[in-house]
Amino acid sequence: MADLRLSLLLNAVSPAVGGVLVRGEKGTAKSTMVRALAGLLPSIAVAEQCRFACDPAAPDPQCPDAPHGAGSHERPARLVELPVGVTEDRIVGSLDLEQALAQGVKAYEPGLLAQAHRGVLYIDEVNLLQDHVVDLLLDAAAMGRSYVEREGVSVRHAARFLLVGTMNPEEGELRPQLLDRFGLTVEIAATREPAERAEVVRRRLAYDADPAGFAAGYRADERALAEQIARARELLPAVELGDAALRQITAVCAAFEVDGLRADIVMARTAVALAAWAGRTRVLEEDVRKAAQLALPHRRRRNPFDAPGLDEEQLDRTLSEHSEPEEPTEPEPDGDGPDGDGPGDGGPGDGGPDGGGGAPEPASADAPSADPAGPDAPDAPETSSPEAAPRLPKPGGPAPESSPVAAGEAYRTRLFKVPGTGHGARGRRSPAETDGGHTIRARRPHGALTRLHLSATLQAAAPQQLARGRSGRALVLRTDDFREQVRKGRESNLVLFVVDASGSMAARQRMTAVKGAVLSLLMDAYQRRDKIGMITFRGGGAELALPPTSSVEVGAARLEQLPTGGRTPLAAGLLRAHEVLRLERVRDPLRRPLLVVVTDGRATGGRGALAEAGRAAGLLAAQGTAAVVLDCESGPVRLGLARTLAGQLNATAVTLDELRAEGVAALVHAHRSPSQRKAA
Repeated sequence: MADLRLSLLLNAVSPAVGGVLVRGEKGTAKSTMVRALAGLLPSIAVAEQCRFACDPAAPDPQCPDAPHGAGSHERPARLVELPVGVTEDRIVGSLDLEQALAQGVKAYEPGLLAQAHRGVLYIDEVNLLQDHVVDLLLDAAAMGRSYVEREGVSVRHAARFLLVGTMNPEEGELRPQLLDRFGLTVEIAATREPAERAEVVRRRLAYDADPAGFAAGYRADERALAEQIARARELLPAVELGDAALRQITAVCAAFEVDGLRADIVMARTAVALAAWAGRTRVLEEDVRKAAQLALPHRRRRNPFDAPGLDEEQLDRTLSEHSEPEEPTEPEPDGDGPDGDGPGDGGPGDGGPDGGGGAPEPASADAPSADPAGPDAPDAPETSSPEAAPRLPKPGGPAPESSPVAAGEAYRTRLFKVPGTGHGARGRRSPAETDGGHTIRARRPHGALTRLHLSATLQAAAPQQLARGRSGRALVLRTDDFREQVRKGRESNLVLFVVDASGSMAARQRMTAVKGAVLSLLMDAYQRRDKIGMITFRGGGAELALPPTSSVEVGAARLEQLPTGGRTPLAAGLLRAHEVLRLERVRDPLRRPLLVVVTDGRATGGRGALAEAGRAAGLLAAQGTAAVVLDCESGPVRLGLARTLAGQLNATAVTLDELRAEGVAALVHAHRSPSQRKAA
């Protein structure tokens, strides 16, 4: 919380820092902290009759409401909140295309970016926004200007704001490119100290009992904090960033191998803001150290399975190596020591020394036991414990299991698509009609006109011009003449993994390869912006190990901890998949599923186990569920059960070797025959 408070205040002092991304678990007062910031910001002067909050001392020459009069008024800086389901037109504003084309009038309604100008733009659950919306917001934040382009009609206005986003990492991560656009990132978690938790509860109850009285009790403290922000803003232009501090900044960024130069710029601005906040006119080593702790952890990630973090020892070592004694023009002695060890300000939320940017394999490597059973033994518990002597566990008894094994190295996989054309959220997997992509045809508008198809509109209006009494060069347009574009792009899907964790899969070498394959598919799902879910089956039934989510990190963690052993209830796994997909169709009917079954095709539970699994596969096939079967069977003698299952699912069977993108021939862009696709 201390780091979050400091980050917000630094951005209030210097908005050029680039905003804050707040990562933390649910119920940690992320939103409360951000909303409290708006009340601390100084009031702003606004030109009269300007919907874009232009500063009367320096109005925007491209403001749509220009020229401005001489009048002005003061108002508080706004906190504009962006809802998760916001559309692009609501963000940048909407342009009435019908009036623009028929009357030549720029009827423009400002959006949320215009409202947030010179204030705070707060995005709760920023990781749940669609990618193109986040791109739009971050581009506006970086350029300080919003652009609206509609069929040759352009509107531009200033959009400079303090950008703050909050997110729960369990619900999915932002892409590294988007993470890099946030200046600072803070990891927060609820305190585990009972006394502090009690104080939080006590204050909340006091607020609920008397909101006005509670706020009045802190008014003096807030006024003092607002005055300190104002003083720091005035001091900011006088702060000197010396050559020694700048060398330390660039050395730290180079040592931690961050991509690009944005980190260097953000660190420099943050260090200057820290000095101004402390009332100094010179940047010290302690400012550089704290700036690194706030600006670098989220830029250290190399893949979605890396946790954000910073190696404190490496940071101190780099600062020490590039520190230079300077003339003691400042009385502060803390940051000038050759070791670069400032006071213990490595606040909570730093990721610790785990941010090595490396492999997703867990540290727990091979267990001390190895299973002597062959990989094709149908139901061997495959563990060296004495309790595992019987080949088949007694019904109802605990399923013997072996300790989790490390996943193999991730690699680039082939692209698997859902057949047909969908209408889901924009992504990078399957063909779909979306609000992006290339135009394939025109149609009458469904609701408000946002994507005008100009040539189709003119073709619809042209035959009616004589009947409408056209005179002169202008076209006479009616509402039913307008046509909108239909664009074809790609959508994201729900990739549901059904993983066999039974004894027949428990051979350590094989399970390492299988986990590596699933990890690779998880990486692919992350890159294509899919939701994922995971079902495991072993022993007496199937378990929903990961409900559908956008967080592939959680999926990788569940995969890492996956134990193996016991019987093979294949039918139970498929039936559980059928139930999960049924519920997801109700929750999100436009998101099409892709089922990935990871198995060797074996099933236990009696003579009819395979037939029961076939009936369960038939239920999924009858729903038209696109599926891929990852055939994990190995050994010199193969039964081909996984390929039989693939036929029952109308799916494609792929071996571990064929999964790699650089493998043999191009496998499938559709998982069923044309006749099956037509029937679905």
